[in-house]
Amino acid sequence: MPFSALSSAAFSTRRLAGVALLALSLGAASAALGHGDVTPQEVDTKGLPDLGEAPLMENPFRPGNQHADLHDEAVAVGERGYAGNCAVCHGIQAMSGGLTPDLRNLEEWDDEFYLQRVVNGTERGMPSFKSNLDQTAIWAIKTYIESVTP
Repeated sequence: MPFSALSSAAFSTRRLAGVALLALSLGAASAALGHGDVTPQEVDTKGLPDLGEAPLMENPFRPGNQHADLHDEAVAVGERGYAGNCAVCHGIQAMSGGLTPDLRNLEEWDDEFYLQRVVNGTERGMPSFKSNLDQTAIWAIKTYIESVTP
């Protein structure tokens, strides 16, 4: 095979590889930016009290709070709720890969902020969970997040 034919074949192969790489990159970027397209999953909160509709501004399952005796159960329920609703974007055990906030950095004083974000969603792509998660599930998930926070 003459050199010019090899050169042309190598160029075509490189070009094809470049196009394939570009397509993969665009696909990955759209998947990352479309993280709000997650279908929220209901959470079975059996074993935890119904916390009602009136928003609580502090995690009731945190040690020292009203339902601290149910902390361990809330962690277990919250872990399941987190896996079905949060992990796809915020990472396993709340360790973000960098595209979404690292939930391990939330501190106790962030309870009201956390509640508002989960209930209302954000303009940046986080969906609202107000029609899928009740307050008990929302606080159980926060309890789980606190349990994996160093």
